[in-house]
Amino acid sequence: MRYDFDTLPERFGTGSLKWDECSPGELPMWVADMDFPAAPEIRRAIEERAAHGVFGYNIIPDEWYAAYIGWWRGRHGFEMERDWLIFCTGVVPAISTCVRKLTTPAEKVLIQTPVYNIFFNSILNNGRVPLECPLARENGEYFIDFERLDAAMSDPQVSLMILCNPHNPVGRIWSRDELAKIGELAARHGVTVISDEIHCDLTDPGTEYVPFAGVSEDCRRVSVTCIAPTKAFNLAGLQTAAVCVPDPRLRHRVWRALNTDEVAEPNTFAVPAAVAAFEKGAEWLDGLREYIWQNKLRAVSRLGECLPEIAVTKSRATYLLWLDCSGITGDTGDLCGFIRAETGLYLSPGAQFGADGRYFIRLNLATSRARLDDGLERFIEGVKKYKKRK
Repeated sequence: MRYDFDTLPERFGTGSLKWDECSPGELPMWVADMDFPAAPEIRRAIEERAAHGVFGYNIIPDEWYAAYIGWWRGRHGFEMERDWLIFCTGVVPAISTCVRKLTTPAEKVLIQTPVYNIFFNSILNNGRVPLECPLARENGEYFIDFERLDAAMSDPQVSLMILCNPHNPVGRIWSRDELAKIGELAARHGVTVISDEIHCDLTDPGTEYVPFAGVSEDCRRVSVTCIAPTKAFNLAGLQTAAVCVPDPRLRHRVWRALNTDEVAEPNTFAVPAAVAAFEKGAEWLDGLREYIWQNKLRAVSRLGECLPEIAVTKSRATYLLWLDCSGITGDTGDLCGFIRAETGLYLSPGAQFGADGRYFIRLNLATSRARLDDGLERFIEGVKKYKKRK
């Protein structure tokens, strides 16, 4: 079956965070939210459940566990056990809960920056201290500085690390060897690793991510893995996710934490949507990955042609481009504000992601070809005007 990713519904006036933060005529390419409708198979499952008409309290049925286990076994070669899985309303609520319940106030939580900005919120809002361990960068690609990571983990105030796998915003898929080394260091230093794997199904065609918990016994023992269909299938508003914790003692602590925070109960549509995604959404997802990859190639080519001073970070995952604008400015917050004022294009300035982010812009590619082309032309126009102003 061929799916249509070129025809998009109107999202203004629908309560969309991405779109309703904008004015008419503006084009949002900032928050990690796709413009594509969910797969027809998922929409049918939601419609069938809605037709029942009764929306009371819900349990977690067997098919929910089977859907997660089957997807990770068949798609990612990772064998999960039913007991390892805990329902959660979202990856961010799970991370915030774990930060709050697995650490004590004023302890440090290790993050590899530049990284998803909400990690900072989950740490700071809970009275903990973010400890940035910046990624190394060479030839337009990011790497882990393991000497620096070892030193950071050896800090006795560090008992928790949040790993982004694959990494947002830089698009790196961490290798098995890299993940094994993280697990080895974490086990040696007594650090628990929360692995945010929400982008795991959004790899380029022909590439595959490695689940952190499946790499080694060390990784399995120290891991709390956050997974969900929401990013890949554009279901964030349904609040459906899972936490996978193989170690029984750690799992009990996480289970108690999620239930204490009341984020372990599903709404009426959370379970059928997730089950439909994992049991019936593979073909749609493969079409989506191909479409996004073509968007990525298109954007890299166009930017290289018109703005060679902007370097695109090499990426194998996510639908986000991490654009190095250091040849133009040392403050992409100023650049993004100027571009929006001049062209209506709304982008994410990189300073919020930490480390060297002030030189970067994050651009969301998950939209139609026509809308992508519109956004690229606005970006090119805005940068050229900015350079003239400078």
